[in-house]
Parts: sequence; C-alpha cells; structure tokens
Amino acid sequence: MRNKKNKTGQELSYYGFSLLSYLKENYPHRTGDTTFIEERADAGAKTYCNAVKNGQTHIEAEELASIALFQGLHFSAYNTLVHILWNEFSAEIPEERAKEIALQILPLCSEVLDKYTLTDDFESTSQYDELYTELTGTVEILLEDGLQ
Repeated sequence: MRNKKNKTGQELSYYGFSLLSYLKENYPHRTGDTTFIEERADAGAKTYCNAVKNGQTHIEAEELASIALFQGLHFSAYNTLVHILWNEFSAEIPEERAKEIALQILPLCSEVLDKYTLTDDFESTSQYDELYTELTGTVEILLEDGLQ
C-alpha cells in the first residue's frame, strides 16, 4: 500500500496516516498540525519496535503503539459539540451541518472548555454532565446571537 501524503506533500507513515484519519473524525481543527502528527507517528513506531524487540507479540506491540499514538485524544470536545447539536438543537441545525457548525463554534467555547481538565476518560467523570450543560447553554446563546 502506498503511503498517503499530508498537506505539505510529505508521505505519511502507517501511524501518521492512522492518526490523521482519527484527527479528521475527532479533532478536525488539528489536522494541519504536521509537527504533532509526525511526533506522535514517530512515538507510535518507536513504541512498536521497542515492544517487539522486548519479546512482545505483534498484537501487544500494536496495542502499546496505539496507546502512544492516541494518548490524550480519546475525549473530543468537538465530538461533544456535534452530539449537543444533534441532541439539543436538531430543530435549529440540520444533522448534516452539525459537524461544520461544531468546528465553527469550537473556538468560541474555549472559555467553558478551559474550566475542565479534559482527560481521556473525561466522559465517564461526574464533570462531564456539567460541561455538557455549560456547552449547551453556550451554543444556545450563540444561536440566539445569529450564528448559523
């Protein structure tokens, strides 16, 4: 399989392509961060190689590489906004526009997001409901102010 090229024309490794695909779905605002992608891809590849050298199976090595590749990326504020738009504002925002609108309003929600420590397991914490409620209120205000 040929390597895919990133925005700068450089070819992506398997791990780089995997991360870029994940970012497109969960962190579209980070897809242009080639330094981040390259550093994480290198970390994933090194983790895999070291695990195999240390006698772990290829499956175990791949699991460890995935941990290195996706660390800190399991909770997505962008996806949370998409779900809020789908669940709470389906009458105002058509489902097919939710991702576009979420990407547009994500920077406008930074004040709310900065109040929380958004860890990989944040969605399973008691603070998630508070964040969801605050973001819903923020989206409502933005829509009332004419965002669309």
